Amino acid sequence: MTESLKATSTLATSDAPRRVHKTEEEWRELLSPEQFHVLREKGTESAFSGALYENHEDGIYHCGACNAPLFTSNTKYESGSGWPSFYTPVSADAIEAIEDNAYGMRRVEVVCATCGSHMGHVFPDGPNPTGLRYCINSASLNFQPGPVSADKE
Repeated sequence: MTESLKATSTLATSDAPRRVHKTEEEWRELLSPEQFHVLREKGTESAFSGALYENHEDGIYHCGACNAPLFTSNTKYESGSGWPSFYTPVSADAIEAIEDNAYGMRRVEVVCATCGSHMGHVFPDGPNPTGLRYCINSASLNFQPGPVSADKE
């Protein structure tokens, strides 16, 4: 993991305390098959296919499982990656970063701190002011349009 990710992310373990507790069967009943695959089974939607990839409305992006606020529209940017990209979450405690060594790669997984659902990954190739790119699956998010305060930039 790079130094910039270490400096700005707190690595957590998968047994970190959660504020929303549901069984996988309860999640399966609440989520669409695609959402369940991405949020609970750590799947990934195809690049450039997500409903929120080209969304340019003002508003807040919430966890698709528990509806916790995660990102704002004024921190979203066009990364060219094929997934919605953000340079910072709404707060330091909104997400957790977990080292992910699956598939022979070293990456940092992003999960919702409230329910532990998989959002995507964070990479050290984003814009200023953080230098981070939170690469998030559209299926992991619910978007609520509306004004966003300027202090979240």
